[in-house]
Amino acid sequence: MKKKLIIFFFAYIMLCKSLCIGADAVFVWSNNNNSLNSIETVVEAEENNFLNLESGAGILIEQNTGKILYAHNIHEKLRPASVTKVMSILLIMEAIDGGKISYNDLVPCSENASSMGGSQIWLDTTEKLTVNDMLKSICVVSANDCTVAMAEFIAGSEESFVQMMNTKAKNLGMNDTCFKNCHGIDEDGHVTSANDIAIMSRELLKNHPDITKYTTIWMDSIRERKVRTC
Repeated sequence: MKKKLIIFFFAYIMLCKSLCIGADAVFVWSNNNNSLNSIETVVEAEENNFLNLESGAGILIEQNTGKILYAHNIHEKLRPASVTKVMSILLIMEAIDGGKISYNDLVPCSENASSMGGSQIWLDTTEKLTVNDMLKSICVVSANDCTVAMAEFIAGSEESFVQMMNTKAKNLGMNDTCFKNCHGIDEDGHVTSANDIAIMSRELLKNHPDITKYTTIWMDSIRERKVRTC
């Protein structure tokens, strides 16, 4: 059992190690060749925190079936911090895989994007980076400036992109979630749950597996400068 849990946790880390996660929630993954359309709740698991997690919430699911193997406060609404970017990345990958944008498109930086602060690559309003470099920066260093630049590039404004995020969340059945921004900097009412993080992360991995080309990067370069995981 311990060996399996280590494998599951490692799979989770490979997805989110670069996002500098600050939320008090954990979820992990396993692989299974079966297929179900939605996460299956196991009530008994909710009643017993047998892992004695110190985090506020946790969930263990099978990636392909969505079956919940372990649950701890999975519907508690918590501030997701940079785990928010899982949804932003999901919408970026949908735009790429849907042909709306390409990896080679040049993305400008607005004053709004450059002023984000926090984790960033210090985008300048005079420069443009490719979608590839923007996505790399988001996945490797959790770059707030690049996340906002991509949001504006795809939706025209961060506000419109956040609407897309909430619409996608609703369509996926993420009933514990309300996004107020695309980067995860704390804001009143910006919340999600371990259950909903599992839902959107499973959607990303299942339907856009190319994202692992970015989430598994340890160190790389943009603008002839190195970026690395935090």
